[in-house]
Amino acid sequence: MLQSMYTAATGMQAQQTRLDVIANNLANASTTGFKGSRADFEDLLSQTIRSATEPLPQGGGRPEPLQVGLGVNTAAITRSFQQGELTATQGPLDVAIQGQGFFRIQLAGGDYGYTRAGNFQVDTTGRLVTQTGEVVDPGITVPQDATSITIQSDGTVQAQVPGRTNPSVLGIINIAQFANPNGLSALGNNLFGATAASGDAVVTKPGQQGAGTLSQGYLEGANVNAVTEMVNMITTQRNYEMNSKVIESADEMLQRLSQLR
Repeated sequence: MLQSMYTAATGMQAQQTRLDVIANNLANASTTGFKGSRADFEDLLSQTIRSATEPLPQGGGRPEPLQVGLGVNTAAITRSFQQGELTATQGPLDVAIQGQGFFRIQLAGGDYGYTRAGNFQVDTTGRLVTQTGEVVDPGITVPQDATSITIQSDGTVQAQVPGRTNPSVLGIINIAQFANPNGLSALGNNLFGATAASGDAVVTKPGQQGAGTLSQGYLEGANVNAVTEMVNMITTQRNYEMNSKVIESADEMLQRLSQLR
């Protein structure tokens, strides 16, 4: 009976973790380029009371082991990189990736971050940066007198400058891809970091080697379905309550046992 209390406690802890993941998904349902996650679980080692045996020539034996499970454990928090819905903004510096890949961002410490959020801005020096000021790699500087900016589907960035008939090419926004994007580590500020599990980034032009293409004037929304998350939240709450009832029942049985004389 005591083991049932510990087992139910692992179930409550697992459902609490699942609720934490759901809460984060719902909190970021309006975050540009956000990728939702789910909690994956695995059972713990079972207590073997009696092992299975080979059948005896004259018959008999135990074809099945006698085992009692010891609960559940959180195996992983899996992130979904499914494409989010593209929303038209008409902003000249708003860019969405249609397909696979990430924008590569130069971080202040010298490392690279990777993001699906293309709501870029221009800082006081004319550099193309993220909402928090990190520079989009490779560095692209927009002339202060530019009258318009064009970002083509292949990543080519052009600016119309007074006195010139043809637009000036400012650079190319590349796309980074990973062999295992689920291995990326979330850094905050819509950024991911490469890890040994994700592998090194493969940087290419948009549209090449399976990389997605760019759409100027669009932003990718979060790939979170609020209705689905609400259903998952209700299911999680019910599972938590059922595990708590197991603990209550085990406690009542222990109280009954302590009253025996």
